[in-house]
Amino acid sequence: MAYDFGFLNTMEEFDTALKEHDAVFVYFNSSSCNVGEALAPKVMKLIDDKFPKMKFFYVDREMSPDVAAHYSVFVEPTILTFFVGKETLRKSRHFSMDELETAMTRPYSIIFE
Repeated sequence: MAYDFGFLNTMEEFDTALKEHDAVFVYFNSSSCNVGEALAPKVMKLIDDKFPKMKFFYVDREMSPDVAAHYSVFVEPTILTFFVGKETLRKSRHFSMDELETAMTRPYSIIFE
């Protein structure tokens, strides 16, 4: 299944995404991280199934080191969620899909329900 997602390569694109979408999920990874590559489709499916109004974006740490540094992302994979422009969740390296879903459910429901 193909999931709807975008790439953020610059700070300008990142800022625009936060302004245009009430719920933003940003997945920081690189092609050299096997764990992150394997986890990405599972995370996309979770967003698609449980949080359909949230916009998924991918940031390649190797291609956009300034964006990663600005958000203090130094390990892969790292996820950041933003609701109404505010960072509400940060997870790095080891996290389960259940843990991620539980952490995102409340802020998502506050915004969209």
